[in-house]
Amino acid sequence: MTNQGVGASVTRKEDYRLTRGRGRFVADFRFDGQREVAFLRSPVAHARITSIHVPDDIRSRVFTAEDMKDVAPIRADSALPGYKPSAQPPLATGKIRQVGELIAMCVAKTRAEAEDMTDRVMVEYDILPAVSDMLKARDADAPRLHEEWGDNVFLETFVEAGPEGDMATAAGKAAITVKRSFRTARQCMAPIEGKGVAANWDSRLEQLEVISASQMPHIVRTGLADCLGIDHGRIRVMAPDVGGGFGYKGILSPEEVCIAWLAIHLDQPVRWIEDRREHLIANANCREHAYEITAHADANGRLLALDAEATVDAGAYSVYPFSACLEAAQIASILPGPYDFDAYRCRTWSVASNKPPILPFRGVARTGVCFAMELIMDAIAREAGREPHEVRLDNLIPSDAMPFDNITAKHFDSGDYPECLRRAADAIDVAAIRERQKTVEPDGRRIGLGFSIFCEQAAHGTSVYAGWGIPMVPGFEQAGARLTPDGVLELRVGVHSHGQGLETTLAQVANEVLGIAPENVRVILGDTAVTPYSTGTWGSRCMVMAGGAVATACEEIGQRIARIGAKLLQADESDVRVGDGCVSGPGGSISFEEIGRTWYLKPQDLPDDVEPGGVEVTAGYKPERDSGTFSYAAHAVVVAIDTDIGEIEILDYVVVEDGGVLVNPMIVDGQVHGGAGQGIGTALYEEMQYSHDGQPLASSFADYILPGATEIPNIRIDHMETPSPYTTFGQKGIGEGGAIGPPAAIANAVNDALHSLGVEINEIPISPKRLLAAIGAAQGSAR
Repeated sequence: MTNQGVGASVTRKEDYRLTRGRGRFVADFRFDGQREVAFLRSPVAHARITSIHVPDDIRSRVFTAEDMKDVAPIRADSALPGYKPSAQPPLATGKIRQVGELIAMCVAKTRAEAEDMTDRVMVEYDILPAVSDMLKARDADAPRLHEEWGDNVFLETFVEAGPEGDMATAAGKAAITVKRSFRTARQCMAPIEGKGVAANWDSRLEQLEVISASQMPHIVRTGLADCLGIDHGRIRVMAPDVGGGFGYKGILSPEEVCIAWLAIHLDQPVRWIEDRREHLIANANCREHAYEITAHADANGRLLALDAEATVDAGAYSVYPFSACLEAAQIASILPGPYDFDAYRCRTWSVASNKPPILPFRGVARTGVCFAMELIMDAIAREAGREPHEVRLDNLIPSDAMPFDNITAKHFDSGDYPECLRRAADAIDVAAIRERQKTVEPDGRRIGLGFSIFCEQAAHGTSVYAGWGIPMVPGFEQAGARLTPDGVLELRVGVHSHGQGLETTLAQVANEVLGIAPENVRVILGDTAVTPYSTGTWGSRCMVMAGGAVATACEEIGQRIARIGAKLLQADESDVRVGDGCVSGPGGSISFEEIGRTWYLKPQDLPDDVEPGGVEVTAGYKPERDSGTFSYAAHAVVVAIDTDIGEIEILDYVVVEDGGVLVNPMIVDGQVHGGAGQGIGTALYEEMQYSHDGQPLASSFADYILPGATEIPNIRIDHMETPSPYTTFGQKGIGEGGAIGPPAAIANAVNDALHSLGVEINEIPISPKRLLAAIGAAQGSAR
């Protein structure tokens, strides 16, 4: 049998149906008597609702907060000191805090008819001043979103590390001190499939059936139980095929609560499918950071101390289950990244504004942190007069220090960061680029080279999240394994796939343990009725946590299969082995199919002393240390810039990535390519702007620009594989890494190209307008 286990580039099992149009998404589900829902959304960002008028002829099919008085608001609480909770009503109750907030839901036979009904519902508003700038939101006289708070700050955090007085000492002896301000834009996730939810009350089972495009069906069930006040056992959440998530589908949304309530209230199936305008203006915002950073270094660029402040625009409400503090509270602990230095302090603010709540997005907080930190490192290198990658090499954690606890007590499990960066520098050929820069390009464009390096803490578990005190704390990840009468292995796992190929990689884990062919493994995901409880798919955790759980379950069921096989072969258990889909012993072998058939259909052939447990197990798994794995990568990029029109072309792009032992290198390549494409969008194109009164300025893809095939270069990937000492196969989480590095690497390349003009870009995206403005400002100051 050819190797199809851990380390093999096995073709994805799920692609057979997905590439033939045989996938089944929320929009493909139909119930008898199903009705469609359209939501009336607020056209203003901040106001009090003074009245809602519903025409009498449609009153029975229009629902407002008055109808849902028995539904609790969505609350994402936290035990972090100073945290201020926000209660988000599924439908607005009295006050509007963002454009697109839900006010009413209209029910009809078709979506078009339901949308027409929303036009007939009249709402009167008492308009209030809006808060659209996160820095001004902290002003004493700024309008208040949640009056009971007394300010607009969800949470303020402060981290200080290093011996007392080291910051002042470092500042005093530093030969180089650089101070910079950085900004990242608000973005939208833009998966191919938006959100969607259908619900039906099953009167026979007295159970609510919810079909949702969710990354975490079990967490959605928990949230629905809290809001609706009904038992978990009376709610079944099913997540079918999911057309991309990136974190966007990793929350409980108000629409899910509304649709679930409506199905019970009407005793009729109902459905809502998000359109792209709803997605852009109301639901899918992420990544809006501002940084003030001062770095102190010696004359060679060796970092001595880092002093930082960071503000994150968290929007109007705190999302369930992660809370509004997910990004800012992480910044303080992850800003140092893979660098080793002696003094550090960082203060952060999670700020409320009249914008949609900020949601988790691929590389949560890390993309902004990498952008700020890596641009600081380049600024230090320019002051030191050295190559940026050489300065980084002097500051990175050395390989012989692993495992390593950094200045914020992050436990780096393994890796060789300097080697990773050296490989990227060699692959991009720094010397050749520097030689090329000595002469003018034939077309007059300027060439620039940029680097970034970062770490991605992934698969962190109970020990990390318990301190957050949020409604979701991961524990033992569980997996069920069952052998069927025809020898197929069924795996039931609580995580869910939204494009990562989990049906394939989890089958490969089964192959690694049992030797069973992946085509004989059936992976069942996304149904709370049949899968073990799980916090779901987030934080690049699936192959560490679910992979470990599947391996454990396969080991246990393998022992049971071996015992039965040995009995049937009339051999000692110590003399048989499990592999290649059978149990083999001194006198022959017996297939999994025959073992399954005997257990279920011919139990009379089993010895009397066979164990009664059968061929079905549920097993739990935690890594030896669950503070997280640390994958990492170095990105190197070469750009060409037309300074007349502000156009940036990526000429070459190299990624050197270390995700530990790779379960399926082909799938990892796809993850890195896809993530890098999103990162290029963050760097150059994507920006959700708002007016001073909180109006979103992009409502379609004509205004919100995504990179396409012509904007994504041929990305060259080199894999290192440094096993984690704490996980089953040495694997690490790697799903988010590709999206973290591009903005920093590209911005550094742009600054490298334009340094002689006095241009330094510290805000993304680097649009032609922003780039030309910076060039113009530099030319003006030069005069």
